[in-house]
Formats: sequence, structure tokens, C-alpha cells
Amino acid sequence: MKALYASFLLASVFFSAQNIQNNPGSNHGNKFEQLGIILPTPNVYRTASGAPGQGYWQNKADYKIKAYLDEGKRNLRGEETITYYNNSPDPLDYLWLQLDENQQSNTKSADFGFSSFLPKETTTDKLKTTELPVKDNGYGVNLGKVTDANGKALPYVMNKTMMRIDLPQPLKRGEKLEFTIQWNYNIPNRIAKGGRGGYENFPEDGNDLFTITQWYPRMCVYSDFQGWQNHQFTGRGEFALAFGNFEVEMDVPADHIVAGTGECINYVQVLSPAQYTRYQQAEKSTEPIEVVLLEEAIKAEKQKSKARKIWKFKANEVRDFAWTSSRKFVWDAMKVSIPENNNQVMAMSLYPKEAYGLYRKFSTKAVAHTIKTYSEFTIPYPYPVAQSVEAANGMEYPMICFNYGRTEKDGTYSEATKNGMIGVIIHEVGHNFFPMIINSDERQWSWMDEGLNTFVQYLTESSWDPEFPSRRGPAWAIVDYMKLPKNQLEPIMSNSENLAQFGPNAYAKPATGLNILRETIMGRDLFDTAFKTYAKRWAFKHPEPADFFRTMEDASGEDLDWFWRGWFFGTDPVDIAIDKVTIATPDFETPAKKSQKINYKVDEPLRNEFVDLSKKRNAENKNFRYFVDKDKQLQDFYYQYVRGKTTINKNKEYSFESDATEPLTEHDKKKLENITAYQIDFVNKGGMVMPIILEFTFEDGSTLYDKSSAQIWRHNEQKVSKTYYFDKKLKSIQLDPMKETADIDTSNNIWSSDNNAAVPSKFQLFKQAQKQSIRGASNGKINPMQAGKK
Repeated sequence: MKALYASFLLASVFFSAQNIQNNPGSNHGNKFEQLGIILPTPNVYRTASGAPGQGYWQNKADYKIKAYLDEGKRNLRGEETITYYNNSPDPLDYLWLQLDENQQSNTKSADFGFSSFLPKETTTDKLKTTELPVKDNGYGVNLGKVTDANGKALPYVMNKTMMRIDLPQPLKRGEKLEFTIQWNYNIPNRIAKGGRGGYENFPEDGNDLFTITQWYPRMCVYSDFQGWQNHQFTGRGEFALAFGNFEVEMDVPADHIVAGTGECINYVQVLSPAQYTRYQQAEKSTEPIEVVLLEEAIKAEKQKSKARKIWKFKANEVRDFAWTSSRKFVWDAMKVSIPENNNQVMAMSLYPKEAYGLYRKFSTKAVAHTIKTYSEFTIPYPYPVAQSVEAANGMEYPMICFNYGRTEKDGTYSEATKNGMIGVIIHEVGHNFFPMIINSDERQWSWMDEGLNTFVQYLTESSWDPEFPSRRGPAWAIVDYMKLPKNQLEPIMSNSENLAQFGPNAYAKPATGLNILRETIMGRDLFDTAFKTYAKRWAFKHPEPADFFRTMEDASGEDLDWFWRGWFFGTDPVDIAIDKVTIATPDFETPAKKSQKINYKVDEPLRNEFVDLSKKRNAENKNFRYFVDKDKQLQDFYYQYVRGKTTINKNKEYSFESDATEPLTEHDKKKLENITAYQIDFVNKGGMVMPIILEFTFEDGSTLYDKSSAQIWRHNEQKVSKTYYFDKKLKSIQLDPMKETADIDTSNNIWSSDNNAAVPSKFQLFKQAQKQSIRGASNGKINPMQAGKK
């Protein structure tokens, strides 16, 4: 079954379409205009194509860190030497560093407060947080010496979660500076206080599990588009960090197992011979092998060594370093091959016995699946390690992430817990790509890492299990959020700290938008190539939103400004409705039209203008419409003339022959007697334009699909119509049948013939009369002398 398109002149439809084109109305809201000055002006650093420019640069920071974990005092102290490379064209008078642990302090935090109201009930602990004057809770960074390479003190200023080091002389382009910082802080109970790093205590065995994150003074990013990114850390907007190489030593209790960013370079010294042998076996295995056995972890929990060991790690081309330490860890590992770059990666998981029933079965395999799938959609995974650590939360760092997933005490678990664990592992491991490699500014644009990562997470979950219950990604899943009142919606293009609906806005809506682009607007091939191009262009660099928008268009050949404008910069929901369906059948009785001669006069100035413009057109070899669009009368005169139908009489009148039609033969009538026309009128009630996707169901049970691109709305953003001709009767029409556009009201997406009592109207149906050949020069140029003939 197909819609019929034949060489017949459908009079009523023809004139209706012509009227729409010539009268777009006053409701044009610029939804299809280019973003223009909304995006930053391209320059030598960032091109109009979305690629890094020939003058692109970024600064670098290398770290050598020695850390001492005092388990009894729950205190971490360290000393780091930073070598900072100024590759920018600017001399730097000072350097900015981040002190994220100050967010745990009640005297040094960023102090981004919220409104507070009288509660119906509260606790004594919460009362203490409101006591005045504020008493120091003992958390936050305590700075020691800050010195240059010669041991000379460097002056510094601590401003909440930021630290500025004032340099004795400017650091010029191409120069580097080496300096050392000593520091310590009390490790918070992250279960009680919240936050990304800290310790979790297990009362049953008296042990702690430490997650050491955002733990050392870290260099801020100095960039071409912002200068220093030294916005305060409030606990939400995450990080903007420079790439560099790390050498890190962790001094911990001897019975602790340590995992961290990068590769451990002294396993021989810190593991038992049996553990090291099992690790070597895991390096060759495609199934997870336990390096530290469950029984070894349970034994270590009870014996609590007083001795110490130093674990040594190295990591290159990373933007951060995190680690974990506990005697509770079981540890399994396996080899993963990344075919795109032939990289051999160690996928590993560490977890307490409380998570053994889930993590031993699924975690490392989920890690392996994630880096392989992300490598297919972005860039090949470049690092030697990828790790998942069960720590009752979810947070990501280069080559290591912290997730949840514990069983009940009897070892059982629900399907929801299992799927939730797998989903968070995929998400957090996926962050190795966004933003650990494609290194966007999380502090400003959370969606650039959370949204893009959630999108690829959805693809990865689907390939793990086609029936995986993904919470974010499918278009229908964002509908409840988009249904909220307008004053509760915010543009995706909003600063991380200012979002009221952080989860939907930073994660779900951008991920859904990319899925709609891939499945409905661009198609998988175009989208996947463009998305890979973005990842390849900006791997190990600092992209901004415009770089993403421009690359997606540049690599696909699709003008997507209408989509960025509506979905990312706007808050309008999608609500397209079937407003009306008009039905008509052929009228074979109306006589055919005869050709008529129409006379009209063109005044002398207009005719002379036509002659002048014709000469210019011929000289510049341009399309004539380039010159005559401004004047409708001149256009009419031109089009009738070049079609070879205009004649000039002695009274300087111009005349042309109108189109003629021919009656249908009896054979034609028989062939077309079952044709029915359906004009479907659509209304854009929500504001966000989208493709029109239709499913037609016929009375015989057959179906047919059709899709019109979103550009159908470009002349009228509120109402459009489409007319179809079928040789079967329609039973129903459904708009967006697969729920792929995030339409918030599907009740107005259906039309049924059962509910349509209107009597079908008639439309005239003829054959088009044979046209005469167009006269004129073979080169298509207008002869201005003929045009000016009197």
C-alpha cells in the first residue's frame, strides 16, 4: 500500500499550498534562524567548524605527591611538587589552585546557601549546624609550607575553596614553574556528612573504607575562552582540570589494599606472592580472576596490622588522581582488548564482602563492556586500567570510579538493585571518556559531561541487554519533566550551580536530545560519524558548547541550529496535535479548463527596470530571482516571459496563455475512482518544533508510515497541513506512534474515522494539458532587447 502521486492537477490542493507559501503569517518566532551571535565568534583557537584552531593551546601541570593515611586519626597529610607549564600567550602574575576539601568546613566553604524554613521536626545534630557564632568543625585543608624549587616561601591567599599563589615575577609563555605545597586535613565521614570523598565505617567489623578524592591542591584551568576558571566549589558543579603526569606514593597500613588512577609500579613489594601470581594470571584472562580472595579479605578485617606499606602509582595524560584504601577489599581483574587501538586494558573491581554477591558476578564484566562500547562510539580507550570500586556511592575519576551495589545480609538481591548497580558502573566508568578525556568544564556546563555521558550510557545499557530498564535516554522518559509548569523549567544551557532540577536538566534532557537527533532527526550513520568527530577533535583538550554544536553540524551536513535553539537554549516542550482532518473524493464531472488569454499592462519604468536588470543578470551570470525578489509584479512579468508565454502588442500590452487541462478518460476514472484525499492540519501547542511522524492504519488492517522533517514548520511555526491521497479508506491516524519526540500530550495525537462524522467534500481532478516548448536562447539568458521591444 502506498500514497498515490500522479501527474494530475489537483486544483484545490494546488491553490491551498500556494496560499500557505505566500502567506506565512505573523507567527514566525525565528525558531529556524541561525544561532549567530548567541555562539562565541570563531578565532584562531576555536574554528567555525567546531575544531581546535591552528593557534589552540592549553597549559599543563605535572604532580609528584607523597601521602600518609593515618587510619586511627582519620587524617591525611601530604606533600606535592607541581611543575606548571605556561603554554598560553599570556604572562601569568599568579596561579590559582582548588582546595575542594574546604567545602566540608563550616568556616572555609563557598557558602552557597539555600532558603530555610521552620520544620515540623528536626534533630539535635541539625540544630548544631545553625548555632551562632559559627564554630569551626575541624574540617577543610590546613596548609603548611608553600615554596619554590629553591625552598623560598611563596606568598598565597586562601579564598574559600580556592587558593592563589602570587609569583615573584610573571610566568611567561613557554616557561615552567616548580613549587611545593604541604597540607593535611581530617577525613570526613562521607556517609554522615555527604560529599564525594571520605570514609565509610563498618560497625560490625570496626573497619573503614577510604575513598580519597579531590584530596590534594589541584591546578585550575587557564584557558583561551575564560582565563582562570576559579569559580568556587559548592559540592555540585564538578571540575575543570589541566592534563598532566602523576607520580604518587601512598603510605598506608600494611594490610590495606590500594587502588588508584594509573598503574601500580610496585605490586611485587605490596602484594603477597600468591596475590601477585593471581594478578599475573588475570593479565592473561578474559574472565575475572580474584587477586585478593574473599577469605583473605575477611581474615584481614579481623587482624588490623600496625605495620605500613607504600604503594606507588604512575599515570600519564590524566587530569586528576583519586585512590581508595581498605583492608576490606576483595579484588578481581581481567584483560580487555580494545580492537580500535590494540590496547590491552586491565579491567578490575574492588569491593567489601557486603557487595560480593553482586560485584563478583557483574562488576568487572560491566567495566569491560563499557570501555569497549564507548570506544566504538567515541575514541578508543587509551588508558591501561579501568576500575570499579564499591563504596555505596557514585563518583568518577580517571581510570577509577566509586559505585554502589550491595546484597542483603543473606546474599540475595533484587533485580532493581542489580540493574541499578550495572547502570551506575556503566555511567561512572563511562566518565573516563566524558570528561576525563574529552575534558569539558564541569563547573560551568554539567550537561557537557553528564548529558553526553548519560547518552552513551543508554547505548551501552542497550547493548548489555536490549531489555535493560534505562531511566534516561528514551524520549518518553523525559516527558514528566517537560510537563512541569514553565516557571519550573530551565534551559540546558544554564550554569551548574543555578539549576533547580539538576538531574533532569544536566543528565536526562541533553541525553534525550542526543537520542532524538540520532534516531529521529539525523539518522544513526550521520549522527555517529559527527559524534565520533567531536570526540576525536577534542580528546585531551578543553571543548566548549559551541565546539560541540558546530562539530555536529560540520561533520554531518545538517543545519541543527533550530534544535540547539529549542532543546538546549529554550524550555518549550513538544506538544504537536492533530487539529483537524478534512476528507475529499474525486469530482469527475467538472468540465476541463480551456486556455485563456490574459492581457495586462506593465508601465514604462517597470519595463525599463526589467531591461536593466536583465542586462546585469546576463553580465554577472546570476539567477534572475537575485534581482527581482523585491517586486511581485516584476516577478510575475519575468516568469511569464521566460516561460515563453508572454507576447507584446502594439498597445504595449503584455499577454500570456493560462494553463489548460484535459478531461480524464474512462480508463483514468476507473483507475482513480477509489482515491480519497486527507488533509491533516497540525497545531504546535508546545512550542518546540519536531518532525511529523505518522502511522496510517487502513480499514483492511494494513499500515503505512510517513515522516516529514522539522523544516515543514519553517514558514509557519504554529500550524501546518499535509495532504495524502490513498486508494484505501483510512481507519486511523496516529502522530508520533513510537513516542520518539518527547510529546507531552499524546491524547491529541490520534484521529479515528469512527469519531469523524463529516461528509467528504469533492476535489477536481484533471490531466495537465501538454505544454509548449519554452522559447529563448539555449544558454538560458534573457534577451534584454526582446524584453524591451515596443
